[in-house]
Amino acid sequence: MNTLNSILVLCATFLAVFCQSTLVGFRNLIGAQPDLLPSLVVYAALTTGLGLGSAVAVLGGLCFDALSSNPLGISIFPLFVIALIIERYRGLILRDQTYAQFMIGLAASAGAPLVVLLLLLNTARVPMIGWGALWQWIVVALVGAAVTPLWFAFFGWWIRKLSYDTLPESIARPNREIKRGRS
Repeated sequence: MNTLNSILVLCATFLAVFCQSTLVGFRNLIGAQPDLLPSLVVYAALTTGLGLGSAVAVLGGLCFDALSSNPLGISIFPLFVIALIIERYRGLILRDQTYAQFMIGLAASAGAPLVVLLLLLNTARVPMIGWGALWQWIVVALVGAAVTPLWFAFFGWWIRKLSYDTLPESIARPNREIKRGRS
């Protein structure tokens, strides 16, 4: 299951980056481009751990930066920090609860753009900051929060469809003693 889940998550990472850079209808409608990578990192870090969360952060961040006007590699650090924080507190998080998934997705989707903004302010590039940026930040955070529980449902459905059911255990214990002959 772990390998299948990793392959599905990495394929979804590439598809999410591709869709959010080419499908502009939703962006033109609401005036903001939603970012699906923080919510996908939340799913990867909560279900499998730091390894897949880091892979999604690195591959997704590089692909996202290659298709945007960001400097190459600037999105990796915020996504990796999300995976690292979730791995640190993974035992305390109620990962099966939709409310917890929503709130962690909200925090991750709101925090990642802020860290990217702080990193951009330390480079030679001057980002456009204004009241429109506040609207975009709110939309990105809310869409990321809403998509996070959907990732859990989507990948859970795929795992159920592509993996086999476990067989129930036998009634007889495997360590029982069988006596033969007359007693």
